[in-house]
Parts: sequence; structure tokens; C-alpha cells
Amino acid sequence: MRILIAGGAGFIGSNFIYYMNDNYPEYKLFCLDALTYAGNLNNLKHIIGKKNFSFYKGNICDRNFVYRFFREMEFELVINFAAESHVDKSITEPVIFLESNVKGTQVLLDACKKFGVKKFHQISTDEVYGSLPLEKKELKFTEQSVLNPSSPYSASKAAADLLVKSYYKTYNLAITISRCSNNYGPYQLSEKLIPLMIIKALKNEKLPIYGDGKNIRDWIHVKDHCQAIDLIVHKSKPGEVYNIGGGYEKNNLQVVKTILKELKKPLSLISFVKDRKGHDLRYAVDIRKMNYEFDWQPQIDFKNGLKQTIKWYLENQNWWE
Repeated sequence: MRILIAGGAGFIGSNFIYYMNDNYPEYKLFCLDALTYAGNLNNLKHIIGKKNFSFYKGNICDRNFVYRFFREMEFELVINFAAESHVDKSITEPVIFLESNVKGTQVLLDACKKFGVKKFHQISTDEVYGSLPLEKKELKFTEQSVLNPSSPYSASKAAADLLVKSYYKTYNLAITISRCSNNYGPYQLSEKLIPLMIIKALKNEKLPIYGDGKNIRDWIHVKDHCQAIDLIVHKSKPGEVYNIGGGYEKNNLQVVKTILKELKKPLSLISFVKDRKGHDLRYAVDIRKMNYEFDWQPQIDFKNGLKQTIKWYLENQNWWE
């Protein structure tokens, strides 16, 4: 199979490329990435040069380039990881998010339709559903939950999801969408909570936590996410949406305290800062559909996964520096 991984030099995309290379060495893997601040060619250094892998620099918003690329490569499956994903940045510069996350997705969809790609998979986020109350622990988002995004980032991802679904209904393009909870693991950019806190703690710098630190996220190791995507792209019916979650709900303060304890750093490094605008209180997704259709459950528990992640950042200081 010839697979295009758009945004494959980023955090989740690069982890997925390694996962697919390990599990399907006979597949031809093509990575397309614009190498903006979030894309890093060093993320792929262990696969560059292998016969079954090719890297191409390019922007998914560039329609002429994308069309030439698709015409030449004859992809069978396209998986779109490419996205602007930093919520704070979306608040100050929302237009960039509309360009990459909506227009870029449309260009890929049009290319799939024009050049006969068999399947398109959109990597989305649980943030498209908005926020859940902290006190009602039993509530979780299902695939039927109303899209109610809070930030320009999540609004752009919700818009892309609706666009993807429209291509299935209007053009009969075989699509699937996955909406995943917060990922962590190797190669994650230091703008995100876990790597940011690990790196600042290693430098004995203050660890900034928004508000009172009680905002809750559902955490999943990136390897579990990759396995879930694998099952969806190989076994699902066209038109389906799937929630992917780790089942480990932790508030931000709990996560930071765990990191400090693991690194044997003092809690006095914690610094509470002004809360983010429109900061969602809680995310949690119902993964029963993934479990029922594919017998899938996340395998890496949060405690061990976080220890592995901290160890990776300790051993790969040259990467994050």
C-alpha cells in the first residue's frame, strides 16, 4: 500500500510513521510536511534513508503542488496529521489556523477526489466537543455529541471535520475521522504541557500553570493512539467517526506534581498564572465504539507512560535543546 502521511514530521505523525514501519514494512510510506515550527526533520532521522520511506517538503495549502504530487505518487491512503494545534497561538493569530486546518484539509480532499485515492483519514481532536463540567464525572463525549468548540483552534478542527464528512455525503469519498484526547510521548514539542513542564523542571525554572490547575484532560500515550488509527484505517467502514481516549483523567496540577516527584524537584517551582481565555474545564471521551468494533483498549497506563516519557526527554536533551 502507498500511504501519504501529511504532517508526518510533527509529534503524532512521526510516531505513527515509526509505528507503521515496524508493523507494515512492506508498505510505501510518504511524508509530506511544510517543516514549520512544529515539524522537525530530526523526528524522522531513524527512518530517513530506508527504501520504503520518502520525505517531501511542501504545504498542503498549495493546491498546484499538491495536485502534481498526487498525480505522480498515486496514493491509496491519505492520513492528515497536518495542523496548527497550539491553542494560545490560535487566540492571537486565528487566521493561520483557518488557513492550515480548513483550507489545507480541503486541498487534500480535492486531491483525493481528483486522483482516485481509496481512503482519506482525518486526525481530529476531542476539543471539537467543547467542555464538560468538572463535577459530573459520569459525563463523556460520544461520537454523536454536538460540536461546540471554544477556541479558534478547536473551531478550525470542527470546521475541517464537517468538511470531511461533506465530501463523503456529496462526493462519496471514503473518509474516516478520529477524535483523540491529549497525547503525550517522545518527540512532542515543548509548547505542550508535559514536555514544557519536564524541560522547565530540568532547568529549575518556574512551571507556569493556568488558573488553579484544576482543568482536567484525558491522557493517552501516543503509541496507543497510533494503534487505534491503524485499526480505523484498515478495518472501518467509510463515513465513520471514532473517539480515541486513554481513560486517564488528570487535572493539570496532578500532572505537574507527578513530573516534579519523578524528577525529584520541589513543588515550589510551581507558579500559577492568569488563566487562558475560553479555557475548557474538562475533556473526556467515550471509547466504547472503538472497543466494540475493534476490541481496542489503550495498553499503556499513565503512570508508566509518563515515566517512559520523562526518561526519553532526559536521554534526548540534544533534541529538545
